[in-house]
Amino acid sequence: MYIKPVITEKSLSSAKEGKYTFVVKCSLTKHQIRLLIQDAFNVHVTKIATANRKREVKRTYRGQRQMTPATKKVIVSLKEGESIDLFKSKN
Repeated sequence: MYIKPVITEKSLSSAKEGKYTFVVKCSLTKHQIRLLIQDAFNVHVTKIATANRKREVKRTYRGQRQMTPATKKVIVSLKEGESIDLFKSKN
């Protein structure tokens, strides 16, 4: 799947304002992301903000180098009154 939701304290608090955070492949454009989210969650996207994350070299416990893949972080604003159920908190 191309979309992976980011469930953190900060993303859950911004979800109350109607802004939802996802991680997607770097190759996707804003238009492709809009269509993907609208089809997957049956909502209307009004605004998309993206930020590219570079790949990183991390070391394992053995000292070996391991590459983390490059990704794109996406913050999506929805039409007023709509929400995505994945980001609803129990409190």
